[in-house]
Amino acid sequence: MDKSEKLYVGIDLGGTSVKVGLCNRHGELLAVYEGPTEAEKRAEGVLQNIELYVRELVGREGCDWEQIAGIGAGIPGFLDMETGVVKASPNLGWKDVPVKAILEERLGKEVRIDNDANVAALGEVWSGAAAGIPNAVCYTLGTGVGGGIIIKNVLCQGYSGMGGEIGHLGVVPAEEAITCGCGQKGCLETVSSATGIIYMAKEAVIRGEKTSLAHIREITAKDVLDAAKAGDQAAVRIVDRAADYLGKSMALLSVVVNPQRFVIGGGVAKAGSFLLDQIDHHFRKYALENAKANVDIVPAILGNNAGVVGAAGLHVFG
Repeated sequence: MDKSEKLYVGIDLGGTSVKVGLCNRHGELLAVYEGPTEAEKRAEGVLQNIELYVRELVGREGCDWEQIAGIGAGIPGFLDMETGVVKASPNLGWKDVPVKAILEERLGKEVRIDNDANVAALGEVWSGAAAGIPNAVCYTLGTGVGGGIIIKNVLCQGYSGMGGEIGHLGVVPAEEAITCGCGQKGCLETVSSATGIIYMAKEAVIRGEKTSLAHIREITAKDVLDAAKAGDQAAVRIVDRAADYLGKSMALLSVVVNPQRFVIGGGVAKAGSFLLDQIDHHFRKYALENAKANVDIVPAILGNNAGVVGAAGLHVFG
């Protein structure tokens, strides 16, 4: 390894594991190290673990510590990006934790933080499915609906860090809306996340609809998508509804930030073209002509590494 090359460390902090990655200035992931979060040790113990994992990764790869130009961390929860404080992270049980200050003291390098969905989006823009695209919006379809918005190669964080909270766009009409985990009604997340898809499937079973899903004890989003692919009409309707609201949310964003590309990642997106084609259909149904011309919807390609790549990229796209 060229000892003069600047390198960046990305940290993807989850409730059960911490993934640490080493990237070059082109966003190429050179190495990864993963260890347990051990959230029961509280913030102090978790941050000590992170320090150990970072030093282990850099040392194992034979890098000089001076090569590390910056460290970034993607963290689930509500953050103050300017001060580097995690205001609240329910997954970790954290409240008002000064992550930036603590890690900078421990590691002696500049540290930047952002939420996990934003850094995943940044990873896809740096060296993933939206590489070379300066204006892009990334969706992460998992337990919730996460998002990240990149405008002219700058991550849109907004005034209080709430920029890119796509899952909480109010797209479901009042007569159909249910309460979201955020406390509001009508959020995209209630119909287009894995949680929303499972909820709709269970409701269909309770109503007595004829569906193969009625024979599954613990329904998953994959079960619903697989049933839809097989032609189960209840599942087809559920998936179409999820895709419809995703398309509608994209149409809204297309006249707000006018991206050139939408990138779809997360566990639900593993359904591939079966789902993406439906989302694309609904997006084009709702979007204005000039806002959808030459705009494409593509699958994410970095998978579980998007977070560490994007976290490292906070020092490149900051």
